[in-house]
Amino acid sequence: MPESSKLKAVLNGKCPRCKEGDMFKFGAYNLRNFDKMYDNCPKCSLRYEPEPGFYYGAMYVNYAFSVALFVILGTVVFYVFDNPDIWVYASTIFGTVILITPLLFRYSRIVYLHVFGRFKYQS
Repeated sequence: MPESSKLKAVLNGKCPRCKEGDMFKFGAYNLRNFDKMYDNCPKCSLRYEPEPGFYYGAMYVNYAFSVALFVILGTVVFYVFDNPDIWVYASTIFGTVILITPLLFRYSRIVYLHVFGRFKYQS
């Protein structure tokens, strides 16, 4: 497949091997089930959890996403409100993080599997 399809697969939450099968069973804002993943790819049967505890490393990816988000939001708030009080920073960042937590969770797992997953595992 073309190189650009890797980015498309990450953005759409698709399998790292075939780039067609979905990784998650439900939508991101189905709040009861946003974290439910398929065990294997529906198309190519790639095992999404190659070893027990594999996704603990995704916490580091989530941390990197969160730090980048805090820096970007802090910078935007600083320039839009011209040196605001601390409660403006805190409420903006806290509100945004609450709203996009399901996306942060999903994309940290997706990126972690695409970057660090070994694609030879198959059930």
